[in-house]
Amino acid sequence: MTRAPHIPGVHTESASVPRTNTGLLAYLLAGLFFGVVLVKSEAASWYRIQEMFRFQSFHMYGLIGSAVLTGLVTTALLRRFGHTRGGERICVTPKEPGWRRYVLGGLIFGLGWGLAGVCPGPVFVLLGAGIWPMLVVLAFALLGTYLYGVLREKLPH
Repeated sequence: MTRAPHIPGVHTESASVPRTNTGLLAYLLAGLFFGVVLVKSEAASWYRIQEMFRFQSFHMYGLIGSAVLTGLVTTALLRRFGHTRGGERICVTPKEPGWRRYVLGGLIFGLGWGLAGVCPGPVFVLLGAGIWPMLVVLAFALLGTYLYGVLREKLPH
C-alpha cells in the first residue's frame, strides 16, 4: 500500500488510501496545465524576473499577489470543507508565531531566485521547453534540499 507523503502542517484524520492510476493522471494533467500557465503568463521568463527585481515592471508582482490571494482562499476553504477523495478530513495546523525563520528563509530563497533567475517551480517547465542550462539550477536546488535534510536538526525551526 502506497502512502501519501507527509506535508508539514497538513494531516488527515485516518490512514491514507492507496493512489490510483486515475488519481496520478489527474496530478499529471494538473502539472501540465500549471506548466503551460507558467509559460504563457511569462512567470518562467528570466527577463520578467529581472524586471521584477529591478522594480521596472508590475507584471510579476501581480502574478505573485494573485498566487498569494489564491493560497489564502484555498487554505480557508480547506480549513472549512477540506477532505480527501476518500472522505478523510484534512486538518491544517496553524503556523508557529515568529518572524525570523520566515525572513531568513525568504532571504535565502530570494538570493537563489535572483542568482538563478528562476524560482524552483518553473525549472521543470523550462527544462521541458528545452532550456538546458536549467539542469545546473536543478542540480543545485537538489543539493540545497539534500543539505537542508542533513542539517535540519541543527537549524532553528
